[in-house]
Parts: sequence; C-alpha cells; structure tokens
Amino acid sequence: MVSVVGPAGIGTGYVVPAGTGAIDGSDSRATRRYGSATMYRFLLRPRWILSHIAVLALIVAMVNLSLWQVRRLDERRELNALIAARGDGEPVDLERALRGIDAPDDGERVDYQIVKVRGTFDAEHEFTVPSRTLNGAPGRYVVTPLRPESGGAEVLVFRGFIPQAIADTDPPIDGVEPPSGTATVVGWLRVTERPGSLQRDDADLGNHQFARIDIAGIERSTGRAYAPVYVQADRITPASDAPLLSPFPLPERTEGPHFSYAAQWAIFTLIALFGYPMVLRRVARSRDDDDDDDDDAITDGGHGS
Repeated sequence: MVSVVGPAGIGTGYVVPAGTGAIDGSDSRATRRYGSATMYRFLLRPRWILSHIAVLALIVAMVNLSLWQVRRLDERRELNALIAARGDGEPVDLERALRGIDAPDDGERVDYQIVKVRGTFDAEHEFTVPSRTLNGAPGRYVVTPLRPESGGAEVLVFRGFIPQAIADTDPPIDGVEPPSGTATVVGWLRVTERPGSLQRDDADLGNHQFARIDIAGIERSTGRAYAPVYVQADRITPASDAPLLSPFPLPERTEGPHFSYAAQWAIFTLIALFGYPMVLRRVARSRDDDDDDDDDAITDGGHGS
C-alpha cells in the first residue's frame, strides 16, 4: 500500500495498493520539479525584487569602479612615460622649446619638457597661489615673472612653496626673495591651470594672489603678456637666500594604489556574484524545511484524530 503525497508534500490520506502503477517514476520526477520551482517562488515578492535590484546595482557600480581604477593606472603609466621622455634629458633653451607654441592651448605639446632660461626676475610683479599643499602641509605657491635675456615675453616661474604660516603677500615676500641680477633657471614647462568644476572663471583673488596659475586669467587681471606656458623651477643659479622657500617636486613616478584598488573592487564583485545566489539558496532551503515541519505537524495531528 502506498500513501499518496500532494504537490506541497502534504499527505492526502488516500491509499493506493502497491503495484497498481498509480505512482510511477515520471510522477515522482514531476513532483520534485514542481517542489523545486515552488521553493523559490518567494523570490518574486516585491521586497525580494527590490533586494535583487539593489544587489545588481551594487555589482554594476563595483565593476565600473574597478574599470575606473584600471583607467587611472593607464593614465599614471602614460604620465610616467611622458615625464621620463621629456623631463630627464638635457635642458633645452626656452626659446627653442616654445617654437610653435603660440597660445596656452598649445602647451600640452611641451608639458614636462625640461628647459633652461637666463634672465632677470621681475620681483615687483610676484604673486602667490594659496590653498596648496606639500607633503600634506598647507601653504602657497610663489610665482615670479622672469625677463628672458634673449628678449620676448616674460615667463612665469613657479619658484617653490611657502608654508601657510607666512602671512606676507606683498612682493617680494620677505624670506623668499628671488636672486637679484641675472639668473639661470632650469625647470620643466607646465601647462596653464584651468578652473575646476566648482571654481570661478576669474582666478584673481586680490592682494597679489591668484587661485591658480591661469596664464590667460593672469594676463587679463594684470594687463601684462606672458609666455603661453610656465616653468616649474628645479634649480636656480645663483641661489638666493630664501630659507622659507621649498622646491616643489614633480609627481612621483610610481603606479600608485590603482592596481590594488582595481583588484579589490573585482574581488568584491565576484563575492556578490557568487555569494548572493548562495544566500538565496540557503534562505529557500530554510523556508522549505520550515514548511516540511509544519506539514509533518499537520499530518501527525490528522493521524491522532
């Protein structure tokens, strides 16, 4: 005699004699498939659908963050290669380096090119760029125009960094005066700085300060003409007695943490892809076990009566 079990696993109380063929292998397989399907039906409820959408959005975000770090790594490698190609050789005369560079927009073609220029500093028109940092310490850039000995437009020279504690803004700033007379500057050409998304177009802050080394903006504010790129000084001879002035280095030629960050986001993505289905399966099994316990209790109660 065989007791028939319904699709939900609940005994029907109907007894079929053994060997009658009422329950065969195909019916058993169909019952298992039906039970497996119904076990996961709860995942279609609204709160579970919201959970699926949230996890999917998280996976998409993590994939994009990983790819973004890979792009940052590529950019860093390109920058390192550019600095090595242009900034490690023998200095080129400024006049030669600026041939064909007629506007700030052309500056990308000579960015980080190492140059040398001989001339006289125009300390009267020196200015600073506040809200900058060096090794985590706040302070200002000191920028002084230089009149090239060979003639032509003055070139802005980013001479170095002073700590925020120095309040003097009147040129020349005490303790960081440029050398008097003729000097030779060796440094790297840098492109003009442009306003960020949250910065105003006018870089002039007043009191001999500018928000950035924006050559076109500085020209508009001062009424003076400058070379379309500026020089970030590496060394100046003769050296001046400027104990408060610190040289500002080029970016470190490392790959930074971008590769490790990309790997971390990729690992988090894999955890979500494989972990979330495992969690859903565990929840489904737990719910199914609870239903079986309830069915057994009902069956036992029916037999007892």
